[in-house]
Amino acid sequence: MGYKMNYHKFSVTDNQKLQLYKQLITPRLIEEKMLILLRQGRISKWFSGIGQEAISVGVTAAMHSHEYILPMHRNLGVFTSRNIPLDRLFGQWQGKASGFTKGRDRSFHFGTQEYKIIGMISHLGPQLGVADGIALANKLQNKKHVTAVFTGEGATSEGDFHEALNIASVWKLPVLFCVENNGYGLSTPTNEQFNCESIADKGIGYGMESYKIDGNNILEVFTRVNTICSDLRENPRPVLIEFNTFRMRGHEEASGTKYVPQELLDAWEKKDPIANYEKFLLDEELLTLESIKTIKDTIQDDINENLQVTNNEAEVVSTVATEYNDIYKNFTYVVVNPSNSIENIRFVDAISQGLKQSMQKYDNLVLMGQDIADYGGVFKITEGFVSEFGKERVRNTPICESAVVSTAMGLSINGMKAVVEMQFADFVSTGFNPIVNYLAKSHYRWAEKADVVIRMPCGAGVGAGPFHSQTNEAWFTKTPGLKVIYPAFPYDAKGLLNTAINDPNPILFFEHKALYRSLHQDVPTDYYTLPFGKASLLKTGDAVTIVSYGAGVHWALETLEKHTTVNADVIDLRTLQPLDTETIYTSVKKTGKLIILQEDSMFGGIASDIAALVMENCFEYLDAPVKRVASLETPIPFSKNLENNYLPKDRFTKSLLDLVAY
Repeated sequence: MGYKMNYHKFSVTDNQKLQLYKQLITPRLIEEKMLILLRQGRISKWFSGIGQEAISVGVTAAMHSHEYILPMHRNLGVFTSRNIPLDRLFGQWQGKASGFTKGRDRSFHFGTQEYKIIGMISHLGPQLGVADGIALANKLQNKKHVTAVFTGEGATSEGDFHEALNIASVWKLPVLFCVENNGYGLSTPTNEQFNCESIADKGIGYGMESYKIDGNNILEVFTRVNTICSDLRENPRPVLIEFNTFRMRGHEEASGTKYVPQELLDAWEKKDPIANYEKFLLDEELLTLESIKTIKDTIQDDINENLQVTNNEAEVVSTVATEYNDIYKNFTYVVVNPSNSIENIRFVDAISQGLKQSMQKYDNLVLMGQDIADYGGVFKITEGFVSEFGKERVRNTPICESAVVSTAMGLSINGMKAVVEMQFADFVSTGFNPIVNYLAKSHYRWAEKADVVIRMPCGAGVGAGPFHSQTNEAWFTKTPGLKVIYPAFPYDAKGLLNTAINDPNPILFFEHKALYRSLHQDVPTDYYTLPFGKASLLKTGDAVTIVSYGAGVHWALETLEKHTTVNADVIDLRTLQPLDTETIYTSVKKTGKLIILQEDSMFGGIASDIAALVMENCFEYLDAPVKRVASLETPIPFSKNLENNYLPKDRFTKSLLDLVAY
């Protein structure tokens, strides 16, 4: 062959050597079969790991079966080494109901709690932070477990890579960051991706151990990873491993490999992890040509039998009801009524009370955010929490919103609850991807909950300018799988926050900053809950229906105080997703007129959807066009006069009076 791989320096029993061979050959034989099926049109896409099997198999063999692994496209060996039934894998790849996503996603875009495998999404970075969260949950629960997460050299350029390694290092999380350096992104070679000598060098900047391992030598991968994992279980910390290997086929089969120099392909073909290992086992007389044939025939028979099962399965079908039912994890709301003990507190105090009482209720609840520990957060909502709950559960985070959201998802996957405080709702943009693509889609895709609440201090009226004043709920109300809560009063804020923490689904919880210390209300002192999807009718009248939420509710009430002749139903939505359309429709059918007030700018906001819904469902009851009032279609300005002009408060009065007089 012209190349000799060194296997002799690694101490592995003969039984282990043979077991590793069987685990190596299985994904190779499956892949060869899948490439045939791809050409036949039986599967739609394939990301080949041929030539890289030793990494997946070696790492998985070194892990305990109860430890989580987060693989990538080319890590079939992880799935087969965890003994996932082949008919389910084939069903997944063919989009059959027997797969892990009911035909809703393809290839390895799935997870399975049964086998402790958490698959990636196409936006590769978030899974690195998810591994942090899983490892954090293990550490908080005093479990001596390692979490392994895979990525490719291309994804190490993503910000999520930096953020996840930084968090893992600061928090000393037992995460094995496995980077498969296989030479190319899609077609971009490594010298065009990063300018350091090796990816392992990146660990230095995070104060993290890092190693380079020959990713094609199965015994080196297994023994070295096994040693590292054994140490991490006793001395938790992150480790970065660069596995050097090569991608022998295209990024996916349609890509081809024409951009790869032939001499490079030829050189790496000589380093094939299976051919070299097979020769070693033959030389060691642990295998014979006959025993190799027997092993391969047995595996191929298993492949063919399971493939036939999948082929015989009908194409997946569904109903509208089923599809909607699977967006969220089922949550049965439990009414918890408060006692008669009340106190007059501010909006900010109600949020703080709800958080504290939920922390007391759930010992597996973790709070995360910038400056929330000893400092108590920029709005002092968690002030004093550390003394009661400790820094393990009230965690300051680095400034890395994306990885923090992903970490929260990892906590949820590993049996815990998480509340993340965005210091300002504006900053959620840097954590947008994991919210809308990971948290929102997980239950629909593979029935995994996202038990995460993201608190969103928001809103204008405090002269904070374009980057600290947005009310950006519309970014999320249009994303299936998220719930969006937006209270206007302290009583509602506390009860709805408690319900949000009870709910195992991902929730954006908006808190208007201008209401934090300006608004007081009598609020029960003890724990209670309020239901989602139920608006509050604050005033009744027969002339017009006013719908709003957040600060807009108070602007509407102030306007009516000045114009006492206007008899209006005032509806405070309280929750935007789910939305209480029944209360809106009932009111509109009574009054015949509707005006919707939102602080957000007009186009694409919640007011537009409500207007459309009313036009579709209540058209024959309307006596006038539906009116929408919103802020200007500009960023939010800083100067007080400019901000007042931006906000819709004054324009609302004219629109309301015009509508009543219509």
